[in-house]
Amino acid sequence: MKYDNIREGRFITRLNRFVATVEIGGKEELCHVKNTGRCKELLLPSAVVFLQESSKATRKTRYDLISVYKGQRLINIDSQAPNKVAAEYLSGVIPGIRLLKAEAKYHKSRLDFYLETAEDKIFVEVKGVTLEEAGVAKFPDAPTERGVRHLQELGRSIQEGYKAAVLFVIQMKGVKYFTPNYQTHRAFGQALQQAQEQGVSVLAIDCHVTESQLIAGDPVRIVLKDEGDFE
Repeated sequence: MKYDNIREGRFITRLNRFVATVEIGGKEELCHVKNTGRCKELLLPSAVVFLQESSKATRKTRYDLISVYKGQRLINIDSQAPNKVAAEYLSGVIPGIRLLKAEAKYHKSRLDFYLETAEDKIFVEVKGVTLEEAGVAKFPDAPTERGVRHLQELGRSIQEGYKAAVLFVIQMKGVKYFTPNYQTHRAFGQALQQAQEQGVSVLAIDCHVTESQLIAGDPVRIVLKDEGDFE
C-alpha cells in the first residue's frame, strides 16, 4: 500500500490514545496517532516520524502519524495498514480465490477476512505487529481479550468444517522471529498455542517499510512456546 503527502517530523509527546504533538518544519503541530496501542518503546521524544498530511478542512488534526524510526529501523504503526497488506498478500498466495470478504461476521465476532475457493471456506484474522525487542517481533503490546476471543472463534470454525488462519503482519523488516508476548498477556500466547493444536494455521510475514509504502515481505519464523524456555 502507498501513502501520499508524506512529511517528516520529530515526535514531542502523546496527549492521549489518539492525539500527539510533533514538530514539523520548526512548528509544533497536533497529529492523529493511527494506533491505540501503547507504542511506548517507539513514541519517544525527538524520534523521527513520518506523517501523512490531509487536505480535509473538517478534520481536527491536519496530520496522521504513519511511521517512526527506532534506531535504524523504520516501523509502520498505522493500525489500518496490516489488513490492507494482508488482502494483497492473501490474494497472491492462495490460488483460486473466488470470494474475499472483509469484516466477516462469525457467531458473536467479526473476523478480518472470509475467503472461498473451489475447495475451501477460510476465516483469517490479521494482527499487526509493531513491538520488537532484541530483534524479536512480539504481539500483543497490551492485553487483548478481544484477540483471545478471536483465536477461540477461529478454533471453533475448524470444528465446524472451515479452515482458519491467523496472520501476523510484522510492520518492519529484519526481525529474527515472531513469538507471542507472554510477559504482557500470557493468555493470548496460550490461546494461540491452543488454536494451532485445533488446526488453525499460524502465519507471520514481515514488511518492506519506506516513508510512503508498506509492502508485504517474507515469511517469518514463529516460536510459539514461551521464549523463556527457548534457546
